[in-house]
Amino acid sequence: MRRITKSYLDELTYLVNGAAIEVHRETGPGLLESAYHECLIEELTLRKINFRTEMIVPFDYKGKQMTTQFRCDLYIENCLVIELKAQEKILPIHEAQILTYMKLLKAPKGVLYNFNVTNLFREGQKTYVNEYFRMLPE
Repeated sequence: MRRITKSYLDELTYLVNGAAIEVHRETGPGLLESAYHECLIEELTLRKINFRTEMIVPFDYKGKQMTTQFRCDLYIENCLVIELKAQEKILPIHEAQILTYMKLLKAPKGVLYNFNVTNLFREGQKTYVNEYFRMLPE
């Protein structure tokens, strides 16, 4: 297993961004989120990037594992949370969702993609970091 550093996460984010941009370039806006999800799975597979999809996010309450319906769209290399949307605009609830997944998974970084935009690179992606990222070595 590769050691997670800030520079590794930045490199990984760059590779995943490239995959998402390729999907958007090929498909454009206007599809359902599930279509972008399937295309991104294909693109990540072609690029040999390890991921889990529709992963149930564990939730522990007072030492007891709770059964929730939290599902992370993509969890890349056990350190990067990816949440996909195809919305008119990103709402605070979407940001809360990715931040919750990052916290519960102890993931240092996450990217929220909204494919329902003209230019994914400029308008459709937002990166988040948390306290786990700040604790990583360079």
